[in-house]
This record gives sequence, structure tokens and C-alpha cells, in this order.
Amino acid sequence: MEAPVYHIPALLDECINGLNIKSDGVYADVTFGGGGHSRAIMSKLGENGRLLGFDQDIDALCNKLDDSRFTFVHGNFSFLKNFVRYYGIDALDGILADLGVSFHHFDDGERGFSFRQDSRLDMRMNQKATVDAATVLATYSEEQLASVLYLYGELKQSRRMASAIVKARSEGEIDTTARLTQVVMPFIRKSQEKKELAQVFQALRIEVNHEIDALKSMLQQSLQVLKPGGRLVVITYHSLEDRLVKNFMRSGNVEGKIEKDFYGRVNTPWRLVNNKVITASDEEVERNPRSRSAKLRIAEKIAQ
Repeated sequence: MEAPVYHIPALLDECINGLNIKSDGVYADVTFGGGGHSRAIMSKLGENGRLLGFDQDIDALCNKLDDSRFTFVHGNFSFLKNFVRYYGIDALDGILADLGVSFHHFDDGERGFSFRQDSRLDMRMNQKATVDAATVLATYSEEQLASVLYLYGELKQSRRMASAIVKARSEGEIDTTARLTQVVMPFIRKSQEKKELAQVFQALRIEVNHEIDALKSMLQQSLQVLKPGGRLVVITYHSLEDRLVKNFMRSGNVEGKIEKDFYGRVNTPWRLVNNKVITASDEEVERNPRSRSAKLRIAEKIAQ
């Protein structure tokens, strides 16, 4: 029996080309996961090149690359700047972030990331974190739950779902994927069942792992740790992330506030490498259906 695939990296060639790798450069793959992107980066590096691979999930350690040029960093990418300094690196030539969830997390029935398997509602990327999805459902107010489902899941029935969750938890704990699915199912359109259930689980996962705050922090720090001419390469999978990355690459701030000089030119520390978002080809989607929603954006830090 074959071992399960930890993850298939999306838009692999496009990411590697986007990084514009120098053989002696120093890079960070801030979403190491199964190591697919990292292996491709390493194949382009010479003996003086270096790569940091970040992952807050200790399970990813089993994929660590056995190479003296590689350093596995067990930590959240929101601490990018601190780790770069800790490992004695002055500046990076490129940063890669694939914000998708690994197959491993969806397929591991014990982790509670998917409605397809019945398990405890966990969803913590960092298993040492104290708040899991069951805790969120048990302790958040109806208003908070509605906000999470609307903002992070983009669900039109968020308020009704939140009300149903609060009512259901008064009768017993909502601590399994099957129980949550049962509670929200009356508000799910039959024609969109898989999509909308996935949005419910996505919303909880983003909240549990503070993904939006971590992304904002990493983006802001990327400007501080990249060399002039360094590349920022980011793959997103839902509109909230994509909008945030797009605005940041255009403006240089997470608010997306555009500032212009006296002549009306946009003041930004970035040059967009691809003005149009890059998506997976039909061939890639056929090989890897989860790449269908992947959107790749690439920017280069301008020399100030």
C-alpha cells in the first residue's frame, strides 16, 4: 500500500520562475508542508545558496530536506523577521508562500479539517495552540460566530447558521465534524452542498489559526527582510486572501491605501511582475483538482 501524499504543490513551475532564483541566493519557503516547492527551489541553488522552510505544524518535520543548505523552522511565518535574524541572515532574495491547506490536513481524520470524515473539531495547524474549533463553537457569541462565517466563509446564511449553532450547543457540545455538519445543513443549498460546507469549515479554520492576521504580519515583514530586487511569490485560494495580497503588492500596505507623489505616480515599494493573476492550466487542474482555485501573484521589491 502506497503512503498517502502529504501535498501536491500548485503552480510549481510558475512559482519557481517567479522567484527568479540566484544560485547563491537565500530564500524562504514560509509554507513548507510537504516540501514540494522547497525541493524545486533547492534544485536551483548552488553550494552557497540557502533555504529556510517554515511550518508551524510539527507533522511537516517528517518531510525535512536532508541538505546542509536547508534549515527547517518550526514556527509560524508571522515571525518571519525574527527567525531570519535568529539564523544570522541579513536579507532574503525571495519569499514563497503557498497559503493552501495540505492534503495531509484534509485527509488526516484526526485533525478535523474536513466534513468528509467524522472526527473531533480541532483544525489547529499548531497542535500546541490552546483554542481549537470546538472551543470557538462553544465560547463565541452569536454575533462573533456570524461575523466569522460571513467574513471568512462568505456565507450569506451566516446569521442563521450562528443562531442555530448557539441553540444547538445549549442542548449538547458541538465537538465533532459530523455534529457541526448536522447543525448547519438546513442552511446549505443542496446544489452547492460541498462548496458551502467547505466554506463553513474554511471560516472556522481561518479563525482558529488567526490566518488573516498572520498573513498581514508576514506581508509587512517581507518588505523588511527582502533585498532590493527580491521577489515575493504568493499563492492564495480564496478571495479574502487574494484581495489582501493584491492590495499589498499594489500599495505596499495591508490596508491597500494608494499614495501618490506630486506628479500623480503611485508610491509603492513593489514592481508587479505579473499584472494579471496567474492560475492553473486545465492540464494541472486535471492532475490536481485542488489547484483550481489557486491564484498566484508575484512582486519585486524596488530599490529605494
